[in-house]
Amino acid sequence: MNINLFLWSLLITLPEMVFSQSADFTIHDVKFESQGVTLAGSILTPKKTLAAVVIVHGSDPVKREMEFAKRLAKEGIAVLTYDKRGVGESGGVYVGPSVGTNNIDTTNLNLLSQDASSAVNAFRKYLKDKKTPIGLVGFSQAGWIIPIAANRNPQIEFMVLFSCPTITTLEQLRFQFYTNEKNNFWENHTESDARKHTKDDPDRYQFVATDPKISLNTLSIPGLWLFGEKDIQIPVKLCMEQLNTLKALGKPFEYTLFSTLGHNTSSGNITAPVDISIQWIKQKAVNIQKSKVSK
Repeated sequence: MNINLFLWSLLITLPEMVFSQSADFTIHDVKFESQGVTLAGSILTPKKTLAAVVIVHGSDPVKREMEFAKRLAKEGIAVLTYDKRGVGESGGVYVGPSVGTNNIDTTNLNLLSQDASSAVNAFRKYLKDKKTPIGLVGFSQAGWIIPIAANRNPQIEFMVLFSCPTITTLEQLRFQFYTNEKNNFWENHTESDARKHTKDDPDRYQFVATDPKISLNTLSIPGLWLFGEKDIQIPVKLCMEQLNTLKALGKPFEYTLFSTLGHNTSSGNITAPVDISIQWIKQKAVNIQKSKVSK
């Protein structure tokens, strides 16, 4: 797409009226193009922007994450959050388990990573300060999407991943099928037992696995993972071990484990993981800015 036409299309999709949800930030509705479809979202701009993030969805048919975005914007973090492909005002087709389709095959994950990358490109053009550090924040399924997008787009300078896997897509399905989403799973099973089934169980679906570690091995941007120890969607201790292996290779990756939490580490009534992520983003933004000045 011609870049001048792209800029013009971005400008004309901004509504004439900017409405304020808070004394701390303003909201614009925006549209941008990705892989032949138009995606719709909102940009939240604080009075003073310290960093910027694009929010990447989990596997559900999710519209823009406004409540989560507001929590970030109140802390000086500009946010672009958009309706997932095929959901809300966004074009395209939603692919996922709620409509009986496999949403973690390589084709769909690559398509969603293109959407995240396109959102970053649109957001970068919108930001007044072109040196503002910009990153991705995502949930669950985003653990496969974000590394691919960050590997593809050098404008992505950091990443925050809530309850996101470092294992392959097939391994995650094996674990999830074994736990059978039973909330008391960890009261009745051992870590070694869960790992054995994650490694050896037969696959119910046949597709090429996506391994996020392939992309993570090529990245040098800082990353933060936030895990709940009682998670029954991903085996968090195995994921932490894999991150430790990457850290030993010099990767700037960190993680935090919350012993009382499960897979949902970012909901409105859970504050600690989000608070930690906000402070981490602010600190990394300072470091990134300093690095840009010194070059």
